[in-house]
Amino acid sequence: MPQYNKLIVGTGDREIQFYEMSSLEPYCQVNSLETVPLVLDYCYTGQDECTILYGDTQGCVNIILMTSVGETLRTWKKMAKTENVPNIGMDSAVHAANITYIRWKVHEDWVTKMKYFQNFRAIVSSSNHEASALVIGCVLPSMNIEQQLREIKEVCHEGKTKKVHPGVGSPQPRAACDRTIFVVHKGVMTFDLCRKHNLLVTGGMDRLIRMWNPYVPGKPTGLLKGHCTPICYLSISSEDSKIFSVSTDKTVKIWDIMDQTCLFTAHPKASLIHGDISACLYSPLLKSLYVATDSVARLTLRTRPQPHGNSTVSHKEPVLCCGYSEEFRQVVSGTEGSVVKVWDFDTGMQQFEFGEAHGHCAITCLTFDSKGRRLVTGGRDGCLKIWNFNNGQCLKILRRDGECPDICDCTYLKVHNNAFVMSVGWGRKVDIYLDSPEDSHHIQKPQPSWRDDLKKGHREDILCIAKCPPALLATSSYDGEIIVWNLVSGHIHCRFLTPLPKDGGDNGQGVERSVQSMVFLKTRTLRDEFSSAACLISSGPHGCIFWWNILNGGRFIGMFECSKFKQQITKLAVSADDSMLYAADQGGYIYIYEITSFALRPIQKAPKTTNCWRAHIKSITGLQIVDSDQVLLTSSTDCTVRLWSRNGEFIGTFGQLDRWSVHTPSSWKHPGVPYEVLVDPLSMPTHSVLDRERDKAGCSDQDETDDPPTDEALRLTTSEVQLQLDEDRQSKLRHPPLCISDGDIEREISSAFLPAQPGKRLRHEIFKHANKLLHHGSPKACATLKCFDIDDVSSTCKRPDLPLSGSDPVIPGSVQDEPAES
Repeated sequence: MPQYNKLIVGTGDREIQFYEMSSLEPYCQVNSLETVPLVLDYCYTGQDECTILYGDTQGCVNIILMTSVGETLRTWKKMAKTENVPNIGMDSAVHAANITYIRWKVHEDWVTKMKYFQNFRAIVSSSNHEASALVIGCVLPSMNIEQQLREIKEVCHEGKTKKVHPGVGSPQPRAACDRTIFVVHKGVMTFDLCRKHNLLVTGGMDRLIRMWNPYVPGKPTGLLKGHCTPICYLSISSEDSKIFSVSTDKTVKIWDIMDQTCLFTAHPKASLIHGDISACLYSPLLKSLYVATDSVARLTLRTRPQPHGNSTVSHKEPVLCCGYSEEFRQVVSGTEGSVVKVWDFDTGMQQFEFGEAHGHCAITCLTFDSKGRRLVTGGRDGCLKIWNFNNGQCLKILRRDGECPDICDCTYLKVHNNAFVMSVGWGRKVDIYLDSPEDSHHIQKPQPSWRDDLKKGHREDILCIAKCPPALLATSSYDGEIIVWNLVSGHIHCRFLTPLPKDGGDNGQGVERSVQSMVFLKTRTLRDEFSSAACLISSGPHGCIFWWNILNGGRFIGMFECSKFKQQITKLAVSADDSMLYAADQGGYIYIYEITSFALRPIQKAPKTTNCWRAHIKSITGLQIVDSDQVLLTSSTDCTVRLWSRNGEFIGTFGQLDRWSVHTPSSWKHPGVPYEVLVDPLSMPTHSVLDRERDKAGCSDQDETDDPPTDEALRLTTSEVQLQLDEDRQSKLRHPPLCISDGDIEREISSAFLPAQPGKRLRHEIFKHANKLLHHGSPKACATLKCFDIDDVSSTCKRPDLPLSGSDPVIPGSVQDEPAES
């Protein structure tokens, strides 16, 4: 029961025991069952609702439907103890208002396996009895008119008591319309069902794997032969379109669903599995098969990585957030597909992964506790979850009562001796959760909202939250409003409205003012000499960055345009000493500014730019400076998480095949850049000639009545071009872009390379996919550009009279061929 942090165990003493997952201490138990539970299953069916099922030695399927699960378990915890464990009888448990107990007579032999499939809303159970080898049945009886009439007649004529659900000790068979029976020779020991492929597979004593359409029980659609002993475990990997099977002789086979062929066989001597098999489990996330015998064996499926062209990706889905844990030196990333991956910061290798962190909802934000040992994630399901991210265990769920709107951002902070988790989102309120080790509740509700938040808070969705210990918190919303809060009192310290840029149009109509990122300059906030300087930075419309003073009542200091393509700034970060500002935009560019003495008074121009490069081809969703190692961590919706030096040198992409060492620059990808960034059209460099042509075209589009540019304005001499090239060559940028065409790139790739030298290898090759050494002997295309003077010629030209010359291609014949006039 992961939602309640419980483990369920069925015993031979006809008991169902509940254990705490964190400590494995007994929590409570239900005893006095009718028979011994042989197989157990659990399913979370709704908000605080679940289903517990078990099959027994009488061939019955027992179903316990629970509502208000948390309250019910706490009630059972208070029952009288037997051998120091709270104990409740089955007869007493099923009569509670929150419990519905159903018992179906399904098989004529022991139940070998049973599972509830929520996407089918059906229970599948199996036994070794041929006539009822496998049964797909409903949970509750359907509204069958004939059955109801029959029950009414029995009540009227025979005086029998009408029972809606089979009770304790009275198992009843399902109606024919409520079940589908599969007859299989020698019965079924194991099975699996897949909704994606509409496939049911069964295996048993006859050593055959049968493939069925779950709606057609008459005849299997395929037979898989190959096992020499009875089959004890089957699992369908819908993502890989494969079937995993295990037989009692510990042989493991992998089958292709489409081809119905065996792809791989692992013999017990090769896998080193000893003893009798007691249980098996396949984990699709870890792509590993666990086999329990005298010990537990893990068989990892090693597959060839799927090619992604010349690019390397960290996830299969867009990455929406990332963070760095200094305690474990690990990077954690969360995706649109609700997958969390844990990476080794020092090598870039994946260490752990778990999925469905927020069900099927995206993970929108993450943060760590003050020690960096626990992970806090927020999702579009409106929940916050606290994790042990090294084993994927959910420690707590933080959520509102009732409807839970999307969460956009969260943070973890300490106020005095108390620790809090704060979140913002579409609910337009600041939710505050107390993180106390004394609170044992798995699901926790927020504390009452601040009075100012209820009366004078945000009127639009809150997108971002930023903290400035010990007493300040800032939130920003979709309408461009920024509110700075006093954490101790909960009152509003000051509030701002993001101004529109000068080119924002008439009255700012149609301009999005949303503030997606903010950051405090903590060294200025805590020092009196900076009382009039800017100490809060925020993003805004048209790629602008805004500077605010919050100490003297709050005022606007100034703004400047950061993104050269006027893309929205998505993330901001500052170094620990507040000397460098890092800004990332939706186009994947990162800009670095020197801000040590900037915005100490109202600003008139932009700060000094120290570097600019393109890190991703799509919007950057994560930006964090790791000051201890002088590196920069980024993530993007292009499915990658990357590491850079603070100067913009490319270290690598998390998940790449080659390991790196953060403190060994020779192991970095620098001076190479990500291939997809290199070939993306938006990565084309800016140049004075291109800018002039763009300006010329823009001017002609904006105002056709303007005078055309003169020839002097278009003239560019050879000396000016050479001067421009020298300036580009001496630029301080670490990654100056190549000014070459697509054709030049193709010719460079296809040109002859030097033969590889045995035992040696160049580390810094730009095109890694070529797997060849670059030839640096001849100059590149960008260094062989020829420059020409533009001649001053007349803009008008007299059209020649072609018919007089006899060369007009439109008129057949020529003047000489025409007969002379008389």
